[in-house]
Amino acid sequence: MVKNLVIVESPAKAKTIHKMLGPEFQVTSSMGHLVDLPASRLGVDVEHNFTPHYIVIQKRRKIAKQLQQEARGSDAVYLAPDPDREGEAISWHLERLLRDDEAAQAKKAGASN
Repeated sequence: MVKNLVIVESPAKAKTIHKMLGPEFQVTSSMGHLVDLPASRLGVDVEHNFTPHYIVIQKRRKIAKQLQQEARGSDAVYLAPDPDREGEAISWHLERLLRDDEAAQAKKAGASN
């Protein structure tokens, strides 16, 4: 089991950062954005203060599931995006994606008890 998971935006950065951090860290990449507003319908709830409704991008579902599985098996997860607006958005979406998965896993575990 990996104790520390670090998620960065690109695979090249993941390789470089892993060399610096060492074997007690697993460094992986989100490959950029994983989440977006839906293209097929309005992406905000007009009746509830324009709350956005985000979905996992179709082409990124495999990566999202992989990151969720890796996060489940880790003691700590560190989000290390680029220091710009895009990196901040990616990190914010990743945090929500991983936290929602954690809540779903906890709910599933509670239901099986």
